[in-house]
Amino acid sequence: MSYPNPMMFIAGTWCAATDGASQPVLNPATEEVIGHVPLATESDLDRAVEASVRGFAIWRDVGVFDRYKIMRKAAELLRERAQRVARNLTIEQGKPLAEAMVETLACADVIDWFAEEARRNYGRVIPARAPNVHQQVIREPVGPVAAFTPWNFPLNQAVRKISAALAAGCSVVLKAPEETPASPMALVQAFVDAGVPAEVLNLVFGVPAMVSKHLIPHPDIRKISFTGSTAIGKELSALAGLHMKRSTMELGGHAPAIVFADADVDQAAKLLSFNKFRNAGQVCVSPTRFLIHENVMDQFLDRFEAAANALKLGDGLDEGVTMGPLAHARRLSAMEEMVADAREKGAEIRIGGARHGNKGYFFQPTIMTSVPEDARIMHEEPFGPLAPMIPFRDETALMDEVNRLPYGLAAYAFTAAAETRAMLARKVEAGMLTINHLGLALPEVPFGGIKDSGYGSEGGTEALDAYVNTKFVTQTA
Repeated sequence: MSYPNPMMFIAGTWCAATDGASQPVLNPATEEVIGHVPLATESDLDRAVEASVRGFAIWRDVGVFDRYKIMRKAAELLRERAQRVARNLTIEQGKPLAEAMVETLACADVIDWFAEEARRNYGRVIPARAPNVHQQVIREPVGPVAAFTPWNFPLNQAVRKISAALAAGCSVVLKAPEETPASPMALVQAFVDAGVPAEVLNLVFGVPAMVSKHLIPHPDIRKISFTGSTAIGKELSALAGLHMKRSTMELGGHAPAIVFADADVDQAAKLLSFNKFRNAGQVCVSPTRFLIHENVMDQFLDRFEAAANALKLGDGLDEGVTMGPLAHARRLSAMEEMVADAREKGAEIRIGGARHGNKGYFFQPTIMTSVPEDARIMHEEPFGPLAPMIPFRDETALMDEVNRLPYGLAAYAFTAAAETRAMLARKVEAGMLTINHLGLALPEVPFGGIKDSGYGSEGGTEALDAYVNTKFVTQTA
């Protein structure tokens, strides 16, 4: 099974860039070049948008039951191809094959769920004040969508945007990550093979700044969806606002993970360590500030450290590997700089803190204690396998720390007390809070943040709202 030749999909045809421009794709476990991804020109982008306009004229008039059947078929095709898709995902992104398989199969579930929602995109009838007046609310597809997706979950992030758009009746130009082109290619192929008309779904790669600055202001693009860093998200949101484009922004986070004195500490350590080191910590909802009650800090640290030490680092295709490399050299440098900063400011590195091996972008699972508030890791999203541990004593100081940062994506808590759970539900400033288990990112539940972590949802019934226009029609008999 060889790695596929990366290509774009424009107007129903797999193609290279018109000027032949490309950049290498690397396997992060070996640093070897595995392919070359095309970089779209402005004319390529224009062709993709023009195709999406034609595709929208077709797809919006496809009945919702037919959309449902096509999308369900795409999900089944993805399941049938899961072994090959997951393997290529591991090769280009680095995560262990088991995690890649979970991501692939979860994508099929997302398609299924949005396919069902296509049949439930209801409007409503409003009782009128006068006789013979009929008042109706209609939900119509907004139009061609420009979607921008990241490399950490190249299937999962793309499938949410594509599925919501297709369910609503929109067409899509997907700008996928250059680091991981095979995954979105496989996703697009599944939709096309299932019967989505060729021009409805277009896939491009390219220099990110050029692509976004060309697509977002394009007069035929009516909706923007972006997943990525807060800094870039703010720039794109401002650009979208300048052109009155509706946008969904799923941006960075810095998730607090709170363990109270009455918590099941063993269970908390087990679940939080799994969630911390999943995808080598390159997860927007990864727990990144561990706030542990001082009475259980030692017990939690012991359990968490044991879980970290049990991880096997290596190539995600190798048997028994439970943590792969970081996705690229930039993340490796970021980890080294963040650890050096924390150490310089007085933090103690309990385990890890350095590169693993001399080939591939591997970084050791790292636990920090005595981390001062002025350390960079206490302000910047680490997006890697770093776990700073901070003790707390009283609730007021705890909540000040929980809500101190401008981020508000995800939060985690473990406690046995009902009144504490109720307090957290009221006071935690985040778009998502999961208590005593890991319950985020299912297709049927909202997924999104507040404050600098963005706005809008990429899950649940709320996800469709951004892809439809609400039209009010009132008439007399």
